[in-house]
Amino acid sequence: MALFKKKGSCHETPSVASSGARKVALVGNPNVGKSVLFNALTGAYVTVSNYPGTSVEVSRGNTVINGEQFEIIDTPGMYSVLPITEEERVAREILLNERPYLVLHVLDARNLERMLPMTLQLIEAELPVVLVVNIMDEAARMGLEIDIALLSERLGIPVIGAATAKKVGLPEIREAISKGTAAAACRFSYSKSLEADLGQISGLLKGEYMLSRKAISILLLQGDKEVAELARGAEGEGYPAIEAVVKEKRFERRESLHLDLSMERKRVVKGVLDGAFKAPAKRVVTLAEKISRLTVRPATGVPLLLIVLYFGLYKFVGDFGAGTLVDLLEEKGFKEFFNPWITGVVKHFVPWEMIQELFIGEYGIITLGIRYAVGIILPIVATFFLFFSMLEDSGYFPRLALLVDRLFKTLGLTGRAVIPMVLGFGCDTMATMVTRTLETVRERVIATLLLALAIPCSAQLGVILALLSKAPGALLVWSLCLLLIFLFIGLLAAKVLPGETPMFYMEIPPMRLPQLSNVLTKTYTRMQWYFMEILPLFVLASVLLWLGKITNFFETMVRALSPVMASLGLPKEVAVAFIFGFFRRDYGAAGLYDLQSHGLLNPRQLTVAAVTLTLFIPCVAQFLIMKKERGWKTAFAIGFFVSALAFGSGWMLNRFLLFTSIL
Repeated sequence: MALFKKKGSCHETPSVASSGARKVALVGNPNVGKSVLFNALTGAYVTVSNYPGTSVEVSRGNTVINGEQFEIIDTPGMYSVLPITEEERVAREILLNERPYLVLHVLDARNLERMLPMTLQLIEAELPVVLVVNIMDEAARMGLEIDIALLSERLGIPVIGAATAKKVGLPEIREAISKGTAAAACRFSYSKSLEADLGQISGLLKGEYMLSRKAISILLLQGDKEVAELARGAEGEGYPAIEAVVKEKRFERRESLHLDLSMERKRVVKGVLDGAFKAPAKRVVTLAEKISRLTVRPATGVPLLLIVLYFGLYKFVGDFGAGTLVDLLEEKGFKEFFNPWITGVVKHFVPWEMIQELFIGEYGIITLGIRYAVGIILPIVATFFLFFSMLEDSGYFPRLALLVDRLFKTLGLTGRAVIPMVLGFGCDTMATMVTRTLETVRERVIATLLLALAIPCSAQLGVILALLSKAPGALLVWSLCLLLIFLFIGLLAAKVLPGETPMFYMEIPPMRLPQLSNVLTKTYTRMQWYFMEILPLFVLASVLLWLGKITNFFETMVRALSPVMASLGLPKEVAVAFIFGFFRRDYGAAGLYDLQSHGLLNPRQLTVAAVTLTLFIPCVAQFLIMKKERGWKTAFAIGFFVSALAFGSGWMLNRFLLFTSIL
């Protein structure tokens, strides 16, 4: 049985005739450093858009190497050329439809044996592959030795050792992109019987394919419906004969096809790594790995999570962001200096009082909209995204996903849902978009519901933390209410919505100290996106509130909501915060901040208002994203349910607090 077949070199420079930038696709498992490499190659020149016909986002950017322009495509994570998830399907579509000039397969040096089978698939597909063995620094710390030159010789493709987070290997990667490589020549074989079956199928294939005939034969044998349709179109009248042979072989191998193929690839990988990969007799456990183990064990992981939340959310975002920075910007900057100055300017240049009201009145674009956006929201969101980016760059989130997986499974979710949930504390609109990475429609609906209901965005959270921390016990009551409602609705949704919870698997990147440049870049990018979204909405909200005031429509709405506020034990002025909250959740929280500054709410009323407002209907931006992702029917159903539950919960909490006199 031959392990390798010599079919020539894979290092020839291809002749590719293309107009515009040549396309370079980054492929590989999640959390292996593809995005870090993508950012290093493209810088700030990036566009993110949905792949046609899907809800999966694909990042594209341009880079210039040796005077030639290349388009870099950061494909979604994939584990195999045979797709299971929508993300894997999109990644393969890019390989099939966009005909990349070069495919950079990025893998984790610490998990070579597990990830190389996909390299074999790319090679047997005869794609122009360059292998990037990433995270070499962590592998070295663990005592792992990798012979890059021997690995390249065995595979027959260029192989580059790298640590992209530390810029190691980037010059070699750029040079490889500039030079290019020929389509990989398959130099390995499977067992005689499997090769015979594949040869029989591939011998019948006459059409033109982006992948090799052997790769097409394997995918047909594995029951890939999309490739079957592709073959049907390419083969025409010859397809029925191919289909008959495929059915015959599938029936013969019905009990062990996937296992046999997996074991064959593992055998080939072991042969490739023999002498090219050495591990120490006793594995070296680094300090980062010891900390990593502590984060995923419930006994130590939960206390560590509470410490992270206390210092990250409560002290940094709530105390410093919503307290110190907001006081500095909103109280000192706007109220004492900017607002009086701009009021004088507007009154001097604008003679009409009604138009003056539009800019500097009670609901003015400048004195309310811009003051809320810049003076209150901006510092809170900035501190949250800085905190979020530090956690993300440290590799903590995948470990948090493992920690909460068991709990999330009872809610119909998996640990993977922790990413949109945590991101929801920054912006629920952005987090709702991220739910598209969850595997099933059921998971996406449950996650969207919980985000709309019980996850406050960073600005809303920061303001509420700052307000409730001044009233002993109020913050605890608010936290317990939200936690109980989150768990109850999650359990209920898991029981009501049909479907099974999928299996959970996730690559664990190395845990390391966050790099300042990465953290600042991520924070800036998110801040730019967020601020460009909220500022126009705040201005629009101010205009609508101004129109509502001059037409008395706003007063009518306040009067209409007054009985509801009374049933919650709240003064009618709180209705203003709920009207604000319809435009944006953080706008409503800022309104609550104004009411508290004027001394209109006691601790009980402040707690009831905070709980009800947090649970209240999603803001306009989040609702529109819900409509886009889940459809009108689901968006309206969630909006109605959340609003009814918010006021019902507020009423029950008010009665409970009055009865117990806790606050």
